[in-house]
Amino acid sequence: MDPLAFVDRRQLRRKLGFWRLVAIGLIVLVAIGAYVAIAQSRSGVLGASQVARVTISGVILDDRELIERLDRIAKADQVKGLIVSINSPGGSTFGGETLYDAIRKVAEKKPVVSDVRTLAASAGYMVALAGDRIIAGDTSITGSIGVLFQYPQVKTLLDKLGVSLEEIKSAPLKAEPSPFHPPSDAAKAVIQSMIDDSYAWFVDLVAERREIPREEALRLGDGRIFTGRQAIGLNLIDELGGEREIRDYFKSRDVADTLPIVDWEKPQTTLPFGLGSLAAIFAKSLGFDGFPFSGNLSQDKLFLDGLVSVWQVGRD
Repeated sequence: MDPLAFVDRRQLRRKLGFWRLVAIGLIVLVAIGAYVAIAQSRSGVLGASQVARVTISGVILDDRELIERLDRIAKADQVKGLIVSINSPGGSTFGGETLYDAIRKVAEKKPVVSDVRTLAASAGYMVALAGDRIIAGDTSITGSIGVLFQYPQVKTLLDKLGVSLEEIKSAPLKAEPSPFHPPSDAAKAVIQSMIDDSYAWFVDLVAERREIPREEALRLGDGRIFTGRQAIGLNLIDELGGEREIRDYFKSRDVADTLPIVDWEKPQTTLPFGLGSLAAIFAKSLGFDGFPFSGNLSQDKLFLDGLVSVWQVGRD
């Protein structure tokens, strides 16, 4: 082959390769743009006047992303009201407290309805208390007002295995209660005082938000659960119903019942259909190693630290 023709062919191949890379990059950028637009619309960032809805489901933890989302809702002028849809057995007391505070900040600027679905118990009911109005189904489960602290006890098992754990500590109450020996009366008293203090805070919250005497809140706060039909008779919720009743309440607060309900969801950090990997490859070819969509989501740990307010089924 003529050397000049060979060189021309190589240059042509390089040009074709370059333009193919440019074409792939443009496709990726268009896909990313479309994805971001869709994600923003799903998060309520785009659009006209609306009623926002956030869903709180499963075990309640210290959720910073959800707190930030609620803060954005409070500041969003296009959001005229908020629905907090709850389906949770509870979780950490601190997690419920932070969500309650964040929702009350939203309520300072726009009406908030707590929509109790299948279950809103313990810390789930604590979150529901933040709404200006609590609406539940006839057979929804709510209540379970209380706090608990749990720890394992493995001394019997270790004794059977012939294993012992010795410890030297600065004071008798350090690292108590321990799973390696039964707690002392002093350790039990310390934990009980923490439980009593958090429980008193919870009961005071119920009495304040539901406008009932504290003695009544204490009577209802014995850990029992209630159906929606029972809860309304005890003034733990405001109304039985669903979306129609929610719309009617918003209308009474000068929020048009024709506004769309937009779910403000947790933003996704990966692109669908393998676009994240493709975009990462393209970005790396341009020298950008830290492309944000190239990583994988880590699994959240469902581990409850600290005091817990959670309804547990099938326990004595």
